[in-house]
Amino acid sequence: MGDCIFCKIAQGEIPAATLWEDEEFRVILDLGPASKGHALILPKKHAANIYEMTDEMVGKAMILAKKMAAAMSKALHCDGFNIVQNNGETAGQTVFHFHIHLIPRYEGDNVGLSWVPGSLDEKERDEILEQVKACL
Repeated sequence: MGDCIFCKIAQGEIPAATLWEDEEFRVILDLGPASKGHALILPKKHAANIYEMTDEMVGKAMILAKKMAAAMSKALHCDGFNIVQNNGETAGQTVFHFHIHLIPRYEGDNVGLSWVPGSLDEKERDEILEQVKACL
């Protein structure tokens, strides 16, 4: 994808503060961080979202997320950690190149990644179970 900013960053065409890199991924500090140390895992091969990724690459990305979260937690002495992956504009995706947000959390940081729990009634539960299982 010649016009994809994350492809250019992942391939090293655009400079970035790189925390880690291998032949398949680059991990960079986010230029618009939600908290101190907020980073992004970028695959070097373009995929717009998780649905376009192979199972193998999604697995590798999550293993890398675990590795990075552990190292970052130790280095930054954060109080918690969010690993966030958005798919689609409605879900908050703004750059359409698969990426994982690594967000260190600090007591009182006011990073808004929560919601008010709703409820699940039996009818809706049964409909969801039927619809999803039919697509598997």
